[in-house]
Amino acid sequence: MLEEFRKFAMRGNVIDLAVGVIIGAAFGSIVNSLVSDVVMPVIGAITGGLDFSNYFIALSKNVTATSYLEAKKQGAVIGYGQFLTIAINFLIIAWVLFLAVRGINKLQTPPAPKGPEVPADVKLLTEIRDLLAKRPGPTAA
Repeated sequence: MLEEFRKFAMRGNVIDLAVGVIIGAAFGSIVNSLVSDVVMPVIGAITGGLDFSNYFIALSKNVTATSYLEAKKQGAVIGYGQFLTIAINFLIIAWVLFLAVRGINKLQTPPAPKGPEVPADVKLLTEIRDLLAKRPGPTAA
């Protein structure tokens, strides 16, 4: 059974998948940092420091806090601002990943090979042939 597991684990697909997961996790950290440390501060500056994360609806009369984290400690709250922030982060991350994959795909796709250049005299003869083919021929009497 140990030998069978070793064969399974050493297959190319399993190793490729493991490498992909590790690189994906590292890339996810980079993208999260890009969003939280670069993009969101710019959006905050553009919107005048607007921060949705502390918007909530208290479901209990015991909730008197003004921050979402403190309000959660006091009772039931609907944190729609936190959800909105995470949804915006997701859209930004999805857009960055789309751009990254699109760029990688462009780098990997080789340009279509061009055929040999047709000499000018051959082009001219081809045009003459095509023009003559369009002319109506003589009619039989």
